[in-house]
Amino acid sequence: MNHLDSLNEKQRQAVLKTDGPLLILAGAGAGKTKTITYRILHLIRQGIAPNSILAITFTNKAAKEMRERVWKLLSEDKSLNAPISFEERPFVSTFHSLGVHIIKENAQRLGLTRHFTIFDRSDSRRAVKDAIVELGLDPKQYEPNTILSIISREKGNSTDIHRFAESVGNDYMREVVHSVWQKYEASLRKEKALDFDDLLLKAAELLEKNEDIRARYQDRWRYVHIDEYQDTNKVQYKMARLISGGHKNICVVGDVDQNIYSWRGADIKNILSFEKDYPGATMVVLEENYRSTQTILEVANHIIKKNKNRFEKNLFTRKGEGEKIALYQAYDEGDEARFVAEKAQSLIEKGVDPSEIAVLYRANFQSRALEEAMLSRGVAYQVLGVKFFERKEVKDVLSYIRAALNRDSLSDLQRIINVPARGIGKVTIAKIFSGMIDSLSASHAEKWRSFNEILDDIAKKSQAEKASDLVRFVVKRTGLEDLFKSGADEDLERLENVYELATLATKYDFMIPGEGLSKLLEDAALATDQDEMEEDKPAVRLMTVHASKGLEFQYVFITGLEQDLFPHRAMESKREKRDDEEERRLFYVAITRAKKKIFMSHASIRTIFGSRQVAVPSEFVFDIPEKHLEEEERHSSGGKVIYFDI
Repeated sequence: MNHLDSLNEKQRQAVLKTDGPLLILAGAGAGKTKTITYRILHLIRQGIAPNSILAITFTNKAAKEMRERVWKLLSEDKSLNAPISFEERPFVSTFHSLGVHIIKENAQRLGLTRHFTIFDRSDSRRAVKDAIVELGLDPKQYEPNTILSIISREKGNSTDIHRFAESVGNDYMREVVHSVWQKYEASLRKEKALDFDDLLLKAAELLEKNEDIRARYQDRWRYVHIDEYQDTNKVQYKMARLISGGHKNICVVGDVDQNIYSWRGADIKNILSFEKDYPGATMVVLEENYRSTQTILEVANHIIKKNKNRFEKNLFTRKGEGEKIALYQAYDEGDEARFVAEKAQSLIEKGVDPSEIAVLYRANFQSRALEEAMLSRGVAYQVLGVKFFERKEVKDVLSYIRAALNRDSLSDLQRIINVPARGIGKVTIAKIFSGMIDSLSASHAEKWRSFNEILDDIAKKSQAEKASDLVRFVVKRTGLEDLFKSGADEDLERLENVYELATLATKYDFMIPGEGLSKLLEDAALATDQDEMEEDKPAVRLMTVHASKGLEFQYVFITGLEQDLFPHRAMESKREKRDDEEERRLFYVAITRAKKKIFMSHASIRTIFGSRQVAVPSEFVFDIPEKHLEEEERHSSGGKVIYFDI
């Protein structure tokens, strides 16, 4: 069978357009991953070297799926005479992993080693808070998270500290941010570390300011694919342009209607202006949906057509009409949660896999009532957002490894120097970090020597051991295993978690010692909420609509459909104005997660920030044509609802 036979006409058109700029507008569920992977296969069948192909997406989950699908296609294609080795494979990763790759290969240009530390959000928050205190400011008045978010947003806009300094002017708050940022950058340099945003900013700077580096990557990756292009921020946009600048063989895939991340810097203009940025570009629109019923798609099309900043498209399917959208009007959030839990329980009793049921909400606080209802009915559930790599004991093991490989990583050293307890106090730590080792007492000097001996052993083993064996060695050599074994039940749970880290590390064991460990540390630092979803666990998924992007489920509950909750009212600043089009796109994303049926709900009264408030149904509810809606009966034990003026 020809490799193009399973594609529809528009997908085939996108696959066959191999040279020059190409924009693929792919509606939700329209088979964009299939189109990209078959395009990669087609390029290789045309004689293009596999390792000259780059494919970038946003989430680790999406990158993993794309990588596996590409490899499956290549390994099963009989027309490819020779097997493709691991080193020859197309480079498929996230933007952040690409940034790490470029930085590691050019670490010396940035004054780093290949084993530089990556600050996670909590590391960055701590360093920013330290900077605020050092400046004599009050962290309660100048909230570390707020300042860190400003710095993060600026870096995403491709603004470094020097350019930011030029824009400070007479704005006092920007002066504070600049002062904090200076000390924060000094901390990063001292520890030979980069934060999450630096992985993109520094990679872009390397490409932009060094012609030899830019030419090397342009020559290496002659065919560039960027997935979820509507979610790119300025620095990601710049990276894509710089890498594809020589040959212009860039294929971007995206959906304007799913642009929901402007709050973290995603710029919808990147996709809307693609044809202007790349003259002569071809545009292909994928409208056939392979996920949802026609009813779901008609509702989605009807909702999104109100937006002005978009390309016109209409999703359709051959799956059939399907069920109507169920709408439940709850009395309050407790009633709503009971409805969701009981309906989920009923579906599960009818044989639906619990992991095919998703409960979506606009704001994290909504999960509390939903969790309570699930617990009271014995419905197994999983909340996305509890990250394995952020558990203390897991971070401790990883910190031991990072500190062993990078002795300048003071944040890692500080984290583990007394885990298990060694009796090294704050004064002693301050002396050590200030380089005053000679002033330590004999007993403290011995404790410091013993601690360094552990790090030396880990560093030595890291060069020879497989990743999983090294994790097991760290757990034993550091004394963590003995500590947890002698503790209470919660300590035994911590021990299970560090054992689980060793199990997880086995997937890197096929790599060369050192490289596998480096990849484990990189993936741990870049883990996202979706990576925590245990795909084999039979449990209902609870998550924000933002976290659901890229996922699909047979049954989807969209809760809290009330005005000022969804669409959401910006709470952070009076100067912020709600982006009505983005809120509508977010609702569109929620709808298009469903394969079979959608249950929508809203409450008449909801408690927000401790205050009971009368809630008005969302405008989105009124936008849905009545012919597509069916009203769900009120919860049986809720009794008759009488509305009072409040």
